Formats: sequence, C-alpha cells, structure tokens
Amino acid sequence: MFSEKSILITGGTGSFGRKYVQTILESYPTISRLVIFSRDELKQYEMAQEFPPDKYPQIRYFIGDVRDKDRITRALKGIDVVIHAAALKQVPAAEYNPFECIKTNVIGAQNLIEACLDSDVKKVVALSTDKAAGPINLYGATKLCSDKLFTAANNMKGRKDIKFSVVRYGNVLGSRGSVIPFFLEERKKGSIPITDERMTRFNITLSEGIQFVQKALEVMWGGEIFVPKIPSYRILDVAEAIAPDCQRKVVGIRPGEKLHEEMITATDAINSVEFEDYFVILPSLKFWCPEEFMNINSGIRCPEGFSYNSGTNAEWLTVEQIRALIQQHVDPTFHV
Repeated sequence: MFSEKSILITGGTGSFGRKYVQTILESYPTISRLVIFSRDELKQYEMAQEFPPDKYPQIRYFIGDVRDKDRITRALKGIDVVIHAAALKQVPAAEYNPFECIKTNVIGAQNLIEACLDSDVKKVVALSTDKAAGPINLYGATKLCSDKLFTAANNMKGRKDIKFSVVRYGNVLGSRGSVIPFFLEERKKGSIPITDERMTRFNITLSEGIQFVQKALEVMWGGEIFVPKIPSYRILDVAEAIAPDCQRKVVGIRPGEKLHEEMITATDAINSVEFEDYFVILPSLKFWCPEEFMNINSGIRCPEGFSYNSGTNAEWLTVEQIRALIQQHVDPTFHV
C-alpha cells in the first residue's frame, strides 16, 4: 500500500509516531519518504539516533507546529498520505490553558486540512480519542471539534482526489500519563490511589492502534469515524494486577473525568455501522452511498439506542491478561 509513497506524520516524535515509523519501515522498506513533523527539536534529535539518516535515508525531520499553516504547507510538498497525531492531550493542562489547547487541537486541525486541500495529498487520517464522544472536558471537546472538521473536509474538496477520515480509540496501554505507569510508580510507596472503585476504561496496545490506522487507510471512503472493537478493564483489576499487596485509597474522581468511557453514544448509533472487528460512524453529510459501503465491507446498521461504552462492553481483560500485557508492552521486568 505504501511502496514508493510519501507519508507525513504530525506529532511524529510522540509514542505513536515512533512506533508507526518503525512499523512502516519494516513493512514497506521501499517507501519513498517518511516526514516527521513536530515542534520538539530534542525529541527529533533523539528519534534520529533511533533511526539514523545513513541507515534510513527515507526519513526527514521537519521542525514545525500545526498552528503554523505556512510551515505545514511547505512540509506537505510531494506527500501522499498524512497521519495527524499532533495534539495537546493532558486533561488538567487543557483545563488550565484552554485556548492553547484550542489553538493546537482545533485551529491546528483546520490549518492542516486547508494545507492538504492545497497540496497533492490523497489520504488523511486524524487520530481521535474516546473523550471526544459526549465530551465533559475541554480536551474531549476540542477533539470532537477536530473530528467534525476532518469529516466535513470531504465536503470542501470539490473534485479533488483526497479523502479525510478519523480513527477514534481508547486508552493506549502504558502511554505517558496513563494509569498503568502511574500505578507502577505508586506501588513503590505501598499505596495505590483509586479515583472510584466503579471506574472502567477501554484498552488498546500501541501496535493494535497502528494496525487499526492501517486498516482505516485501506477501507476509507472519506468522512467516516472508525472505532475498533477492543476490551475494557476495571480499575480495581489494574490495581490487583500491579500491586495486590498494596493498600488502596479512594481519592475521588478528578475534574473532567468520567466513570466509564464511551466511543459511540446512543445519538451516534443512528449513523453507526458494525463490522466484524470495528464500528464506523458514518458521515452526517452524505458524500457517498452508505448501503454500498456496508455491502462491500459486510456491515450492518447498529440498533437504535446502541452505545459503545467501557462499562457495558462485552469483552473484559482479566487480572492475568493485564499482567501479561504490562510485561509485553510496558515493562518486560515487571513482576508481582
């Protein structure tokens, strides 16, 4: 799919970008160019040590910010595919610095869309989050705005050969600032803080997230929000998996936090379709025939009132499975 193609990844020095680059280089050694677009020169330097230019001449490093439309436009020259992973993601930081979050997550998204429309890019996939479904914090609200911008961009393209779609998935196992690395540190103190004993979350590994982005690139028609079928975990099971002998202290839900995460709301169900291993929220503006899309990919309409919620999910990780995933994807030296 990517042989002789050129790809640009915004936020390319993040955990997703690094793993995505590794995956693409292994799967498509004849790729023409991989452009890492990010604003952090130190992370670009560190990434260049991991993927040295003499060994990987396909890689280019572009210092830039999605807030700067001119810089994005320059970086997109000769690019075929864009993966948009740049975002301000920390919920407390977004609440404290709201307009900074808006400038990156919303205005930055529109800058990228307009720059892509003015270039020869053929496919754009934007990464979203479960927090964009029924958002209760600013981060989730900005990502919902971003999702709407990317899906509606298909209405702006005219006859231009370009498609915009969104991939929305849950918490990435072991990502920075997430609960598992936090609990691994806290267990050294002998106590694990639990926000609420009822809390649940979706779970996806970084490799699974990348595979799902690749799937979306293969089947996208433009305007869809792709949602993978992934398992949930209970916060108490995570605590048991990591620190069964530690004391647990209930500290209360933080501002902007949900008891359960949702990726498809009951309102979204009207436009949602189920496939074998993923869901699609169809575009509200009809760019193409939904029935044809469903028939080609063997999909069925979701029932009225359906929602995809971590608390009512059909698949759950056990304590043993959580431990195995931590050892495989977060800390190979982990043991209880």
